[in-house]
Amino acid sequence: MRRIAQVIRLKPEKRDEYRELHRAVPEAVLARLRDAHVSNYSIHLLGDRLFSYFEYHGDDLDADLAAIAADEATREWWKLTDPCQERVPEAAPGEWWASTEQVFLME
Repeated sequence: MRRIAQVIRLKPEKRDEYRELHRAVPEAVLARLRDAHVSNYSIHLLGDRLFSYFEYHGDDLDADLAAIAADEATREWWKLTDPCQERVPEAAPGEWWASTEQVFLME
């Protein structure tokens, strides 16, 4: 199992809209994530930063992320959520949600 944590900026004027969208995530989007071996996915908010965490139980993260990105329901979902977000300066080129470094884990 691999733990993934990421960060992105939430546009302050989109805070309420983003919260409302996540009260009813489409089941097709959730199913696609499950099919891609993603579990325990959560998003947290602090100030204008969104922090996501999920656990990946597959063998090919890049292929599973590509399958998520190719999914029509997910692409429609992102049309709603992406306008609420902005890349953080720490994001690598081409990265939307910036990857974070795990510095501690207690199991």
